[in-house]
Amino acid sequence: MAITDWPCAERPREKLLSKGADSLSDAELLAIFLRTGIPGKTAVDLSRDLLQKFGGLRQLLEASQSLFCEQPGLGPAKYCLLQAVLEMSKRHLASQLERGSSLTSSITTRQYLQTRLRHRQNEVFACLFLDSQHRVLAFEELFQGTIDAAAIYPREVVKRALHFNAAAVILAHNHPSGVSEPSQADRHITLQLCNALALVDIRVLDHMIIGDGEVTSFAERGLINN
Repeated sequence: MAITDWPCAERPREKLLSKGADSLSDAELLAIFLRTGIPGKTAVDLSRDLLQKFGGLRQLLEASQSLFCEQPGLGPAKYCLLQAVLEMSKRHLASQLERGSSLTSSITTRQYLQTRLRHRQNEVFACLFLDSQHRVLAFEELFQGTIDAAAIYPREVVKRALHFNAAAVILAHNHPSGVSEPSQADRHITLQLCNALALVDIRVLDHMIIGDGEVTSFAERGLINN
């Protein structure tokens, strides 16, 4: 049965318009993106098959061009459309943290850092530099490492913070393993950075570890010494 023959309340587009995008399942959202199915399968059926094959929505969205394009119902045009949608999403989040904007939402900060760091295959350490009103001055990726470690030099972090005349920073790095639980090394370098930045009167507001779908906040766990 074609989707157009379904009851209106069950059609993905009508459901989105009446109840909002957050009411849709992953398969329903993907079906709207695909627009059409293939012979013998509706867009929703095709979406369910794709999600099962890739192991989930994130894995599909982050698939390589070659793997994505070889799937039934997909191809170069859909891949280009997907990349455009993902880039618009990144820029939308970035615009909320653009230079001069004030950080009023930890959720927005988490989402932005996840967008920038979650998909990276190696460990990346980055900083959000803020002024005294917690307005964003800059975001920089400072160090890159291997799949499970990155060398971090407090002196370089201090130099960049002074370069931007920052009054505060939010530290962030990803765990490619997907587990956001802080290691003993994470705790040690955070303490070092807090102490080094305190010498030049710069506060560390938080250190966020980006995992696979989860973020651990040092501030929320009481692990930041100011």
